[in-house]
Amino acid sequence: MVKRRVIRTVAAFEACKGVVVLLASLGFLSLIHKDMHELAVRLVEHTHLNPASKYPHIFIDVAGELQNSRLVLLAFGAAAYISVRFIEAYGLFNERAWAEALAAGSGAVYIPLEVLELFRDANWLGIALLVVNFAIVAIMIRALLLRRQTAATEK
Repeated sequence: MVKRRVIRTVAAFEACKGVVVLLASLGFLSLIHKDMHELAVRLVEHTHLNPASKYPHIFIDVAGELQNSRLVLLAFGAAAYISVRFIEAYGLFNERAWAEALAAGSGAVYIPLEVLELFRDANWLGIALLVVNFAIVAIMIRALLLRRQTAATEK
């Protein structure tokens, strides 16, 4: 089997991703019933950006379009993502085959998107994300293959 420590490191990484999204979604939920346009303007002013320039202006416009129903919908999507990450981390920590398959599949989904993004705008962060994601997928596939070989030799 792939070393227990490696699998548990991946489990901790997946749990950390869930925690980050949980904290971000709690932040977004705290914005319900607030004037998003006003908050965006104040944030742009606080960072000393020019509200008339391209990106701050886009940010202000998008924030003004956010409605409470969209924030709630984003929160439900985040809750689903968080649940999957925590369930995956639990399964990996306890060395379950279904969690290894889930980790391999969920990681493999992002690889083509990350490659496309690197073609558009290559940067070190994108390269690092691709390498880490590819490593996780490879670790999980190896764990699944070793699990299958062990089961075959035990029969």
